[in-house]
Amino acid sequence: MTMTFRRTALSLAAATFLTVAPLSSPVFAAPAVVDIITVGDSPFSVAFSPNGKKAFVANISDDTVSVITVATGDVTDTIPVGNYPASVTFSPNGKKAYVVNTLDGTVSVITVATGDVVDTIPVGNSPRSVAISPNGKKAYVANSNDSTVSVITVATGDVVDTIPVGDNPYSVAISPNGKKAYVGNADDTVSVITVATGDVTDTIPVGDSPVSVAFSPNGKKAFVTNDNDDTVSVITVATGDVTDTIPVGNYPSSVAFSPNGKRAYVTNLFDDTVSVITVASGDVTNTIPVGDGPASVAFSPNGKRAYVANTNGSTVSVIKN
Repeated sequence: MTMTFRRTALSLAAATFLTVAPLSSPVFAAPAVVDIITVGDSPFSVAFSPNGKKAFVANISDDTVSVITVATGDVTDTIPVGNYPASVTFSPNGKKAYVVNTLDGTVSVITVATGDVVDTIPVGNSPRSVAISPNGKKAYVANSNDSTVSVITVATGDVVDTIPVGDNPYSVAISPNGKKAYVGNADDTVSVITVATGDVTDTIPVGDSPVSVAFSPNGKKAFVTNDNDDTVSVITVATGDVTDTIPVGNYPSSVAFSPNGKRAYVTNLFDDTVSVITVASGDVTNTIPVGDGPASVAFSPNGKRAYVANTNGSTVSVIKN
């Protein structure tokens, strides 16, 4: 299947490297792909459960979620969900998983222990991304075609607020302290929502067509991938300023921080690589070849593995860190 993301508008779309050291010093293996897992058709999003035992992969072309048992690398379940599942995340306690279904405007709620879809929540038009607050009480859904964010009360499954944001919001992330939500908009901005009030309290200009946003574990920085100019904007959260712009690969589509906050991985959809950024310096220190069309990346909670969903190859590349 040929799959593309968004350029001017949204569309639906191993080698091992060694760090050579002197003979008297140990030789350390750099991150590399150590396994390839076949999943459903066009995997678009991947997330690890908080305990690290399972990974869920949302497959946009067959409307399923593949469940990977991390210890073995096997797909042990396939869960039918809604139409074009584009994003998946877990509740902080690991009991539920939330999947946004872009083409039917819903969120599927999965009970992780059983793999059953136990609720389907209507949200806005063309939802693209979902994030859950650290306390597990709210879920935020970015609705690209009506330029809003739906706020769901997790306990009841009700949409309790709809927040207007920028044009064509594609991604949403919530700060580790739960006080702010960042929403990446196709109008080259990030809307900053103050969670306590539900108000947009700042709008931050970033690069061309931001498609993914993530907070560092300490909450001090946010990285935003800009797919049309092949960069990552670095926002200092305390001030709301863009303090660095990092060139990466072709069409950066997703970003994730390692649990210790020292590295960030960026998937480059059109050159089939992952850029490794050293967060302290802002330098790209490695480039890892992965599968065909890497659309999403997630770190395991212990930081030892990263999973990359390759949307054109229907595989997940497993990177050993």
